[in-house]
Amino acid sequence: MDQQDKKGSMMPMIIVMLLSLVIAFSWDKFSFIKNAVHTVLDPTGGVLLNWNIEIGMLIIVFLLTLMSILVQKFTTDQKAIKELRQEQKILSEEMKKYRDHPEKVAELSKKQMEFIPRTMKLTSRSMLFTSVPFILTFRWFTDIFITLGNPKLFGIFSWFLFYLIFAIVFSAILKKLLKVV
Repeated sequence: MDQQDKKGSMMPMIIVMLLSLVIAFSWDKFSFIKNAVHTVLDPTGGVLLNWNIEIGMLIIVFLLTLMSILVQKFTTDQKAIKELRQEQKILSEEMKKYRDHPEKVAELSKKQMEFIPRTMKLTSRSMLFTSVPFILTFRWFTDIFITLGNPKLFGIFSWFLFYLIFAIVFSAILKKLLKVV
């Protein structure tokens, strides 16, 4: 494998993101997309939400987060990401040492900016596998919660805010348990 293959390309990511946008905007225009997703998710996630909306949503968020973390673990180079994060940490510590020397901090900041594209290439691969399913699931959530009258979960949260908060919590826990960087 040559160095370019190892670094990867952002083109597949761009294509999948564009496909995700097309699917998201085509949800109501092409009923076969919507109907197919409802056929799969109504008997599973729909049953959980009808049984108990808060507990059902917690189970769904946990399962989606678990799936996402597992895909991330097995589709990314965890060792390379760990090494890159270690380098970033060392650079940050160096920046703290030289905070009274603006020219040195500027030089170190420039070095730190070089990590961004490398980090993106290493960490975005899992999005190739999860972005379309997540877009479809989120569109399904929108339909389901509109059908249910947009109830507030635990009396205060919209479904999206509920999902976001608990996905962050579950993600932090699962990443530690599964040793995902």
